[in-house]
Amino acid sequence: MITDKHFQRLERAERLARLMDRAFRVPGTQIRFGWDAIFGVIPGIGDSVALLPSLYIIGLARGAGAPMSVLLEMAWNMVLDWFIGLFPLVGDVLDIGFKANIRNARLLRTYLEGARTA
Repeated sequence: MITDKHFQRLERAERLARLMDRAFRVPGTQIRFGWDAIFGVIPGIGDSVALLPSLYIIGLARGAGAPMSVLLEMAWNMVLDWFIGLFPLVGDVLDIGFKANIRNARLLRTYLEGARTA
């Protein structure tokens, strides 16, 4: 049974995803980026540091009862985001467009809304 606690976890995941992927806007454009992209420009460790909030979002999804299929898709998004970020400059630009944390928060929302109506 889906409760308010599950949706509180979703709200935390969405808030963190916005900080990581959409916190800032390039002036005069619709391009948004977050702390994930900023961490990503730090050579060597930036993309690995950005994994920690991503892992937390997956942990929130697990705590909200998301099935293994959803958790695996979220993990794939996280690993792909990390891998993309390994390529200097090109990876940083692609990382801004990929927004793995936003994708993962949406996966959790889709699961919870579907489970609530089932």
